[in-house]
Amino acid sequence: MKRTPLALLNLLHERTRLIVAIAGVAFAVLLIFMNLGFQGALLTSTVTFYEQLDADIFLTSPQSLEISSTKAFPRTRLNQIAGVEGVERVMPLYLEYLLWRNPETRLSRAMFVFGVNPQDPIFLLPELQTSEAQETLQQPDTVFIDRLSRAEFGPQTTGLETEAGRRRVTIGGQYTLGGGFAADGTLIMSDQNFVRFFSPRPFSQINLGLIQVDAGANAEAIAATMRQLLPGDVRVMTRREMIQNDLQFWLQNTAIGFIFTLGVIVSFIVGTVIVYQILYTDIRDHMKEYATLKAMGYNGGFLFGVVLQEAVILAVAGYVPGLVVALGLYGLTREATNLPIVMSLTRLILVFTLTVIMCSLSGLISVRQVVTADPAEVF
Repeated sequence: MKRTPLALLNLLHERTRLIVAIAGVAFAVLLIFMNLGFQGALLTSTVTFYEQLDADIFLTSPQSLEISSTKAFPRTRLNQIAGVEGVERVMPLYLEYLLWRNPETRLSRAMFVFGVNPQDPIFLLPELQTSEAQETLQQPDTVFIDRLSRAEFGPQTTGLETEAGRRRVTIGGQYTLGGGFAADGTLIMSDQNFVRFFSPRPFSQINLGLIQVDAGANAEAIAATMRQLLPGDVRVMTRREMIQNDLQFWLQNTAIGFIFTLGVIVSFIVGTVIVYQILYTDIRDHMKEYATLKAMGYNGGFLFGVVLQEAVILAVAGYVPGLVVALGLYGLTREATNLPIVMSLTRLILVFTLTVIMCSLSGLISVRQVVTADPAEVF
């Protein structure tokens, strides 16, 4: 005997209401996707940066919060641990923000600057691995610019001259890195040029110390040895600890991480309320039919199942358009901001699960009046 799809027929009975319900669920799904997308881009950009640094252990100031807000410490701390067993190379890194003038609009905007010794293999970026690139970086007032810098910084043509920090500067080449949420654009220059641009900043004060260990060496053990040798004005962290520190900062100590998390929660609540209102109205309009079913012997479990089926149908019907619009907005966001916002299988499953839970919760709340209703009172 073929069973009547009662849940589907209930929803199709009022087409306008069904469309509104699907649109409401789709809107909630879209909000969840976008908030998770931005949060994921934040995490991805943080991890991607450290993946481009060829270092196993890092020295940083205890006052530093994350990579873009580091505080300076004495360069001599690198010399103190250069002879530790298992250490292959120590490399200083200078970090600071610099005003870059767009040569076309003449407007200045802050860029994040990396100051490096051109001979140190700090970055794994292929554009910096050639001898030509190293020679170019050694030229006075010459920089490499990130291709992923925002368009507001102007053209990136090699040989182009403009102004940065009230000095003339020449673009010597490009690389691909991305500034994430910390910077709209980045530059790489030699440590000698860095001192020129940020005078009177002393050469002896660095922002980050990078340590490469011998192949097969235990970075954790070497880092522990360094902590015993160095004073309290520096902090020793492995690559994993540095990444975890930055992720924790962005997610827990900034408004950005809080806003994205709150956005997911609010979107979930909004979707729950929308679906509840739709299901509640549907149940109210069909209360006599539900009462008839109870009088015929159908128990509360059956009626509960019908409402729950309606909730799941709304979840699936709203998830699909929400996903399609989210994919389009992800693409637009990547084009406009260069943020690494991409859809992942994990996120697809997570949002679908949240959508089903959201709609099912609405069904659980709204079904109470059906289960508890007395047929005699309804009629």
